[in-house]
Amino acid sequence: MLTADDQRDRREALAAIADAMPQMVWSTRPDGFHDYYNARWYEFTGVPDGSTDGEGWNDMFHPEDQERAWALWRRSLETGEPYEIEYRLRRHDGVYRWTLGRAMPLRNETGQIVRWYGTCTDIDDLKRMEQAKELLSQELSHRIKNIFAVVSALIALSARRFPEAKDFAAAVRTRINALARAHEFVRPHTESSRPTVGSMTLHAFLTDLFKAYAGADGGARVRVTGDDASFDDQAATSVALLFHELATNAAKYGALSTEGGWVDLDTRRTDDRFVLSWTEHGGPPVEGEPERSGFGASLATLSVEGQLGGRLTRTWAREGLRVVADLPATALSRRRAALNVASTTSG
Repeated sequence: MLTADDQRDRREALAAIADAMPQMVWSTRPDGFHDYYNARWYEFTGVPDGSTDGEGWNDMFHPEDQERAWALWRRSLETGEPYEIEYRLRRHDGVYRWTLGRAMPLRNETGQIVRWYGTCTDIDDLKRMEQAKELLSQELSHRIKNIFAVVSALIALSARRFPEAKDFAAAVRTRINALARAHEFVRPHTESSRPTVGSMTLHAFLTDLFKAYAGADGGARVRVTGDDASFDDQAATSVALLFHELATNAAKYGALSTEGGWVDLDTRRTDDRFVLSWTEHGGPPVEGEPERSGFGASLATLSVEGQLGGRLTRTWAREGLRVVADLPATALSRRRAALNVASTTSG
């Protein structure tokens, strides 16, 4: 049993430790009444001692953040869940600084909350760095988008000067436009520039890519089903080239060249593989495998086997072409997979 002097010494030691921390430290009673702040809090905010006890702390937040912070804090008090939020906290000079607030409950042996302990960490410099990085990323992406447009325009102008290259120029332009669409889909966006086709997933991207091949009634003629997947910029160009080539060939010679034809595109996750199966229906009868491979077929194979690390197989069935791209499960979102590996390793 600790004596009164021992308890006082312990409280003083804990207070000294809290005052030495670079973070602002605070504590509340079980009902959320704030009754302790360390020296760093008063140094940062410049308010008189005790002036932010109780609910006075909320007035220190930016007016736009107060309701959100208060609602989240009430939820933590009701549920006992940890409290975590980013808000703008007013410094002693009147400047609002982005701050990360966190709190955890301390429970007794019966599970009842006896106190809440929290910290506030100034993250304003980090937020500004993130914002600058995002702005730079958006500017770079915008320039890349413009490059696609300029290259496409140059090809069109060159084709007018050399009419004999018209078909070649048209094919190249469609491929560049497919790459531009892939870039537009996965590039960094603001809320106003974000594509309206949905979240950044494989199915959303494919659905948007195949809109150009819709039927007269607007219905989809390439029907995407199966398992969806995360999708990033490292896979976007390869996937765009693969399915642009398949859809273009189907529109010229296969299922999409006839009014009643359609394509089933099934995507399946199986263990450590992700398999995309393209099956054409209702097109002209397939007479067999072509005697030689065209540029588009070679490009599709390169996209799958060279860029995505998978296997591409074609079956020239009489009722319609079937193409299967068998990929590693991580091929469509390599960046996320790398981060997961790094997290697992560090853990």
